[in-house]
Amino acid sequence: MAVLIDGKVISTKIKEELKQEVTEMKAQGITPCLAVILVGDDSASAIYVRNKKRACEYVGIESRSYELPEDTTQEELEKLVTSLNEDENVDGILVQLPLPGQIDEEKITTMISPKKDVDGFLADSIGALCLGTEGFRSCTPAGVIELIRRSGYSIEGKECVVVGRSNHVGKPMALLLLQENGTVTIAHSRTKNLGEITRRADILVAAVGKAKIIKACDVKEGAIVIDVGMNRDENGKLCGDVDFEQVKEKAEAITPVPGGVGPMTIAMLMNNCVEAARKKRRE
Repeated sequence: MAVLIDGKVISTKIKEELKQEVTEMKAQGITPCLAVILVGDDSASAIYVRNKKRACEYVGIESRSYELPEDTTQEELEKLVTSLNEDENVDGILVQLPLPGQIDEEKITTMISPKKDVDGFLADSIGALCLGTEGFRSCTPAGVIELIRRSGYSIEGKECVVVGRSNHVGKPMALLLLQENGTVTIAHSRTKNLGEITRRADILVAAVGKAKIIKACDVKEGAIVIDVGMNRDENGKLCGDVDFEQVKEKAEAITPVPGGVGPMTIAMLMNNCVEAARKKRRE
């Protein structure tokens, strides 16, 4: 039976560490500030935004919420992002995705100042990751690295397989594992003989977005399995990309869904916001 890697416990520890740091920053007159923009009334997005607000409150970060109507225009949203870029009191800007159809999503997200890109989505941030230089790391992949580290597992020299190639998770995940001296393979939904590749993995990260695509037969005995997926099964129940009940009998360690990677994403968003405030202080 696999060890359960509890993202709730580890994320709480990270937030406690950040809370202490923010307390010290406030004593010096510095309060990190995160601006969150939500357009429309998508229920899932509203839940994500509410969870981010709660995390800010817990850590001590000032949270500014901009909840705009569904019919907000491109021009109105651009004006808001520009004003937040120029606001010296705002350290991080987060535009909750997806945006309504009339909004050019790519244009809006690329408008955010690289100094305030706490999601780690901009080309500047990804470029810094590729080069191994200072910059914001995408929150979910950064959270996965912390899950592995803080659970006592080493990445160095391990065979790592990432299933998924998205710009926000799969690609940066592979780069971060490479930075930790893992030997990395990227697979995806069109990879032939996927199971042959995943069975090589000492560390397997599933981020392809297909419910329970990874079965026990696809996993090496004693592997560390990190499930980034967030799907619904045939009964409408929340599940990951990994068939948890099967794979937990074969893996050495595994993350659950929910309660695994999800809480870590928010914890690393808080970390990036505090880091943005740190950088501003150093400038």
